[in-house]
Amino acid sequence: MTDFETITVPAHLSGYPGVAFGGYVAGVLAARAAAKSVRVDFRRPVPTGAPVRLAPTADGGARLVDGEFLLAAASPAEPAVEAPEPPSWEQASAAADAYRAAPPDGMVDCFGCGLHRTPDTGLRLHCGRVSAGPLVAAAWTPGPALGDADGLLPPELVWGALDCPGNAAGRLLDDRRAGAVTAALTARLLRPVPVGAGLVSYAWLLGSEGRKYRVGTALATADGELCAIAEALWVEPRAQS
Repeated sequence: MTDFETITVPAHLSGYPGVAFGGYVAGVLAARAAAKSVRVDFRRPVPTGAPVRLAPTADGGARLVDGEFLLAAASPAEPAVEAPEPPSWEQASAAADAYRAAPPDGMVDCFGCGLHRTPDTGLRLHCGRVSAGPLVAAAWTPGPALGDADGLLPPELVWGALDCPGNAAGRLLDDRRAGAVTAALTARLLRPVPVGAGLVSYAWLLGSEGRKYRVGTALATADGELCAIAEALWVEPRAQS
């Protein structure tokens, strides 16, 4: 890798309007880092459709900058969580159906959880509460258009599958308002993830204080085999006066 490379996040890979989908950005940084497992800290919104610079760091991480402004940085780290048993495909499907039937307010056309995305244009992580328990989950199947030449979900999108469930955990398990953002995401990918096969993304609360809350998230196959695990820090927007 040279001292830096220029990347542009396509417009369709948005989280909030004009802002790059955080899970995807984290995955891009993780893919460029020398370390196998990293924590990505977000400092400023990463724009879509505009060139930004990605460079390695001496500690085996990577950083994304726009001019003099640091947008996000990856540094070596391991997620300090253990995943609970994943919900069954049937439980996760019922949770996703309930979410789509009565989505929380403030939904946007997010690549990860937008309600109007198709299996080929988004991840459709419609995480609803699992049987009034301590988990949110969604059953979903990535379409062929999201796969690489080997029919696998690219690592950047596997990271994406670990992002939006954290927002749903805050909304549905901790009564958080719309508009929260990912402040940090630490993940470990465990196995390749094929497209065209059923997957379950799920999340649980780890802690909550003030405007911040911490979650664990995981991705499993429909049969319950763990594919990836993460922990994330989310920040709720300030209350309007």
